[in-house]
Amino acid sequence: MPLIEFNFCVNAKISGSADNDISSTGVVPPENENTRKRARSDSCSRPGSKACREKLRRERLNDRFLDLSCILEPGRPARTDKPAILDDAIRVLNQLRTESQELKETNEKLQEEIKSLKAEKNELREEKLILKADKEKLEQQLKVMAMPTGGYMPTHPAAYHAGLNKMAVYPSYGLMPMWQYLPPSLHDTSRDHELRPPAA
Repeated sequence: MPLIEFNFCVNAKISGSADNDISSTGVVPPENENTRKRARSDSCSRPGSKACREKLRRERLNDRFLDLSCILEPGRPARTDKPAILDDAIRVLNQLRTESQELKETNEKLQEEIKSLKAEKNELREEKLILKADKEKLEQQLKVMAMPTGGYMPTHPAAYHAGLNKMAVYPSYGLMPMWQYLPPSLHDTSRDHELRPPAA
């Protein structure tokens, strides 16, 4: 038993002294060197490391560029050239800005036309109301003129101007000449001076 414990202690001292010698001289055995290199390459396995965060950021940025390329050119395979994708994005943005400005100007023109049409519509409505009032007024006047007054009978149309010595046959009618009912031979007045000499 004492011999085994002694050998264990000796081996521990030897290994401890060997580690101290390695650390002091800076020489790393091949096995330790391989483990350290492996740890450096697998640094992204630790989520909190700076290299892992940088790698994730680059991957997200690449995904966004791919999405932008698909949006700019739908139906075509996505491009991986970032400067070309940015150039396409700038071109599309300028085109959209120009179209937006043109649509804005067109909208302003349409708004002005709508205002002018509304004003014209209001004027036509007022004119229509005025014409309607005039029409109703004229219709009322025609009704008043067509309505006969009480106790009034229309006079007979006179074919000539009545003389002062003629009397009215009927009071309700105008003066009517009687000579139009005489025979035509009595209408001739060319021989009155021979047939009927003037009284002395």
